[in-house]
Amino acid sequence: MPDPEVLFQGSRFRVERVVRTLADGTQHAKEVVRHPGAVVILPLLADDRVCLIENYRVSLGRRLIELPAGTLEPGEEPRATAHRELAEETGYRAGRLERLGVFYMSPGILDERMVFYLATDLQTGEVSLDVGEEIRLLPTPWAEALAMVRDGRIEDGKTVAGLLYYDRFKRSV
Repeated sequence: MPDPEVLFQGSRFRVERVVRTLADGTQHAKEVVRHPGAVVILPLLADDRVCLIENYRVSLGRRLIELPAGTLEPGEEPRATAHRELAEETGYRAGRLERLGVFYMSPGILDERMVFYLATDLQTGEVSLDVGEEIRLLPTPWAEALAMVRDGRIEDGKTVAGLLYYDRFKRSV
């Protein structure tokens, strides 16, 4: 199998053309987005609210309601990324951070591996947004967050997956 051809190299990802030999001997080329990985954080406040954010997404040209999340920096461990991103996007510092799982959002074209964390024992602090980020905090009662998934107000895949996973497998345990 030949080395992948780099079609685009950006600051956060690159696009490669990967050629794979199929069982019948033919070669098949596919474009793949290579990503360093990311974290998604479910920050639970003491009063049974989740700290969602409203985040402007340039790719869509509009705001989405999401859980805080962010990309790993080179050499950074996912736990450190989760602490950093939670503080930057919400101002909260987690006294406890529990890894809940790992998932891939769009493995047909993207290798981004997302590590999912639950953040509790939260302490308030200053928000420190990256240049260009437009984020507003939306502390939301748990039942309302689930209603937002059900009625489509939450469209972000990592947020839908994170909220439903936690509700189904962790919240009532």
